[in-house]
Amino acid sequence: MIDRLISLARWSIVMVIVIVSAVLMLNAAISDSAIVDEVAHISAGYSYLKFLDYRLNPEHPPLVKMLAAAPLLFQPINFPLQSLAWNQGANDEWNLGDEFLYKSGNNADQILLWARLGPILLTLLLILIIYFWAKEIIGRWWALLPTFLFGLSPLVLSHGHYVTTDIGATLGIVGATAMFLRFLFHPTKKMAALAGLVLGLALLMKFSAVILIPYFLFLALVYTSVEAWRGDRGRYFKLGILLALVALLVVYVAYFITTLHYPVDRQLADTQHILSSFPAWIIQNPVLRPIGHYLLGLFMTYERSMNGNTLYFLGETSTGSATLTTGSAYWYYFPVVFLLKEPIASLVLIILAGALAFWDLLRSTFKSGSSLSVKIKEYLTTHFTEFAMGSFVVIYWTYAMLGNLNIGFRHILPTLPFIYILTAGVIKRWLSSENMARGSNLVLKIIIVSKELFSLSLKTTILVVLLLWYATSVILATPSYLSYFNFAGGGLTNGYKNVVDSNYDWGQDLRRLATYIDNVNRDDDPENDIDRIAVDYFGGGDPKYYLGDLAENWWSARGNPRVQGIQWLALSANTLQVSKGELTDGSTRKPEDEYRWLLNPDEPFARAGTSIFIYKL
Repeated sequence: MIDRLISLARWSIVMVIVIVSAVLMLNAAISDSAIVDEVAHISAGYSYLKFLDYRLNPEHPPLVKMLAAAPLLFQPINFPLQSLAWNQGANDEWNLGDEFLYKSGNNADQILLWARLGPILLTLLLILIIYFWAKEIIGRWWALLPTFLFGLSPLVLSHGHYVTTDIGATLGIVGATAMFLRFLFHPTKKMAALAGLVLGLALLMKFSAVILIPYFLFLALVYTSVEAWRGDRGRYFKLGILLALVALLVVYVAYFITTLHYPVDRQLADTQHILSSFPAWIIQNPVLRPIGHYLLGLFMTYERSMNGNTLYFLGETSTGSATLTTGSAYWYYFPVVFLLKEPIASLVLIILAGALAFWDLLRSTFKSGSSLSVKIKEYLTTHFTEFAMGSFVVIYWTYAMLGNLNIGFRHILPTLPFIYILTAGVIKRWLSSENMARGSNLVLKIIIVSKELFSLSLKTTILVVLLLWYATSVILATPSYLSYFNFAGGGLTNGYKNVVDSNYDWGQDLRRLATYIDNVNRDDDPENDIDRIAVDYFGGGDPKYYLGDLAENWWSARGNPRVQGIQWLALSANTLQVSKGELTDGSTRKPEDEYRWLLNPDEPFARAGTSIFIYKL
């Protein structure tokens, strides 16, 4: 009976975490306008399912987009099949998406909400998977710690409710890694097939999941090299081929279905326009055509990662042209943004766990006894799962830091579950009281027990305080999780001064701008009525869809709107920072694009949400 009550209490905590995460994401999904990527992803996913045509957005695999678009199939939605973007444009996803959401008579907000349910469900599934996997590694109760940290992470709550591929990539990578380790521990045909199935699904989530292939080869090599498991490498090789074939089949079937009604001549023309060096014979071959389309997207992703993009970071603006000419990507971008955006409470736990783990490593390395090679084998024999997680974090962070695509903390989201589980494991050992009651006499035992209990109580108190701080900081940020920065990073108000784009401003506040204007015009203060407003907006929304004739699309080079009798300006934080950041070597920007005529840009009259600044000119 007691065991049942304890189990019920534990599962109640898990479900509370899942429900709270779901409510917070759903609340944000209802109020946020479309962010940049959603315009392309939603329209593309709908076209895959409705028309089995993959002409839109080949730069990303289809699975997340299709899951998001599935509820839309049961609604009366108009798709702009007659538009030039669909019939003549080569991968003209942004124009097509804009027409689909805002210019085809559809309810854009309703489409957004229904489409966002898919990513939310994927996020909730991932939270549960983290709990189940952590339970096997660190125990039932301690598994609640990484589940709590992930379920309430501002990064997860923000990107978990958007139609993007980041949460899908995280789910795929975590699931595929867990299944591959099961395969290593239990090398059967069934486990090989299951691991291949999950790997295939991961490859359909995001192209960054391709890193799993060399990563799994590395794990297999290390695992079969340790003396405790050395032996039947031939069996692993044969089962590994089965695993790879199943993964390939999953990818092939998905791309075969989604390119079924994609005309071959159109696919060939689009491919050559997008990537002229791509071998045409792959597209022309009816058997290889689906794999060719997958490879096209993979090459597009690689090319974009190498070329970089315009970004603002720590007071500097770097353009894609600068990256091409000087290789000026910020290798330290992700570590710095991680320190600025991760809640302080979880940073304390992560840094503490890292320090403790490093100390344990030093002690075990230099203490007398077995040789270093024997100690390594002993560690791998007893802690291979933790080794696999740590290896992935190092490999993935190195890959991200060496690339030039520095547009968001979200790109290292797949490492977060591993970091949280590893942190929880070290904190568990830190809180253990295995040294209690040593000593040869009663008095000494009482002293040692008292000391250990006091230390345990203090450590537990610290942990509880940090978790309460973590939850409070996240709740207070509701619903602006995308703009979340810890207080060292400037908080919700000033985080944009360090870094923008998908770290702060991705277009999520356009509906809040419409709400602000509506509220102001309802107030009995005619001096601040807004009859027209110039809007320089960065995001996936359409200002005229929400504001109608009140909005005048604007940009810096048009000059001060007052010249045309417009007294108000709405300006996205990302646009502002990119326009005034100090240019890095090789970067270029026209003087007329720098908003030099805007006085006191950091002192707006008001804000819509966190990311749209409103100026009274």
